[in-house]
Amino acid sequence: MSTELKEARRLLRSQGKRVTPQRLLIFEVMQEHGGHLDADELYLLAKEREPRLSLSTVYRTLNLLKEMDLIEELHFDEEHHHYEIKRRGAEHSHLICLGCGEIIEFESPLTDRIKAQITQDHHFQVTGAHVDLKGYCQRCLEGLTK
Repeated sequence: MSTELKEARRLLRSQGKRVTPQRLLIFEVMQEHGGHLDADELYLLAKEREPRLSLSTVYRTLNLLKEMDLIEELHFDEEHHHYEIKRRGAEHSHLICLGCGEIIEFESPLTDRIKAQITQDHHFQVTGAHVDLKGYCQRCLEGLTK
């Protein structure tokens, strides 16, 4: 069992929430697939392992995990949301391909420099940043030039 899953179990118990197999399964599937899943994708993947799982259970679990600050809900200019497990202390950004929809995570020291500059210039305490860059991945770019 991963450290994140153990922490999720501990947090659920400490807040008086039930530690159900469905909740653990949804969290595990998110870990295994690295995030950026929407509720429907998560449901289909988890249902392979637990055929009796319902889509409403997935939505309720996602809301609970979000309230507990264990996952993040991401909005990539689509009608539905994506979810990923929250990484403590490691801010990252996303490259979003407008061609195939691939989402690539990256970290950059520029984010820290921008936050420091904003703090200095505007006397504003930045507590977090979310950067999404949109464009085309290499595969889609090659397809556009053919």
